[in-house]
Amino acid sequence: MFTLPLIFITGGVRSGKSHFAEKMAIAHTESMQEQRLVYIASGIALDYEMEKRIQRHQADRQTQGIQWLTIEAPYKMADSLQSLRDDDVVLWDCVTTWLTNAFYEGFDKGMPCVAQPGCLERKLSDLKIAVQSLLSKKITLIVVSNELFDEPPYLNEEVELYRQMLGNFHQWFVSMAAEAYEVNYSIVKKWK
Repeated sequence: MFTLPLIFITGGVRSGKSHFAEKMAIAHTESMQEQRLVYIASGIALDYEMEKRIQRHQADRQTQGIQWLTIEAPYKMADSLQSLRDDDVVLWDCVTTWLTNAFYEGFDKGMPCVAQPGCLERKLSDLKIAVQSLLSKKITLIVVSNELFDEPPYLNEEVELYRQMLGNFHQWFVSMAAEAYEVNYSIVKKWK
């Protein structure tokens, strides 16, 4: 049984889950002055909509009056987790963005990870090992993801593979988590 204080938060797009996660992270740092508040961002501004979302998230954090250490980790999440230290409170936003990046890393060179046998499995395995390694660092890790499972299966094999991998990853996170929440319409439901 793992003792990592992991909190998993999922919900629909623009459901209020990031705001809820930020408030939770801040609350975890209020009891100790020496804790770092770390935000691991996986987003890449590939289009105007994503650029605006990233800017909105950055602006939200700046208005909080609290110092966030931001780590940009669109691809090398396992490496970013290794840089954390004891008593950090870490908010990772978000799993779905990182998994999309993992799928298409290498696309610009003509060989995306999704087209390379075993590539995605290695990335997921490396990330799970990195999360488990945080056990010895006494880190609080708050993980945000999107809920994509209310829709029927997709006919596109790649999209369906993404959903299946994400679903399995969510199950793994929840099995590791001390707490699990779903946020919809800014209404929070605690599942675990």
